[in-house]
Amino acid sequence: MTRRLVAALLVPVTWSPPGVDLTAWRAALAEDVVDLLARLAQAEAAIAATSDDLALAQEIAWPGMRLYEVPTATYLPVLEAAAADGFDQAAVLAADAPDVPGMILGKLLRPLENKAVAVASGGPGNGLLGLATSLPAPPWLADHDLDTATAQLLRRDAPNPGDVSSTPEWRRLRGPAELAALDPALEGWENTRVLLGG
Repeated sequence: MTRRLVAALLVPVTWSPPGVDLTAWRAALAEDVVDLLARLAQAEAAIAATSDDLALAQEIAWPGMRLYEVPTATYLPVLEAAAADGFDQAAVLAADAPDVPGMILGKLLRPLENKAVAVASGGPGNGLLGLATSLPAPPWLADHDLDTATAQLLRRDAPNPGDVSSTPEWRRLRGPAELAALDPALEGWENTRVLLGG
């Protein structure tokens, strides 16, 4: 049986809605992502964070959830830690997409049956929502943060552009435009919803 890990990476958050404390906002976004991952049936959940963010990671982690301390808020150290723990596949997800549906994560993992790497865009100008690969990660996969990485950037390094599969995008909450696109009818994202006034 394939062992899969999906890790929420605590990425920098530089914007919060007017009147909402940035630290509380970042914590709510991350906690909603972690709550979703903890309920996944097809993968084990984890949180990855730099030393500066370990306290937040410990605060939002579910009991028994893996915590990875990484030197940089980039995906390659997370993939290396997952490989060292014996996982066959891993996905790294930005912890600022609180309303991401579980099916988006399933679609991120599905191409790994015949593709080296799969990526999901975080929306226009918002880098990647997530990246998934079989482990160990291919040697040509260069390390990037999720804010600046794109499918096009990764394809430039791949032996074959088709080695990198693009899966459906989902917005990361990086500014007013993404906030306006939040759908109150979608289930989940309770912590973010509370900060926005219910």
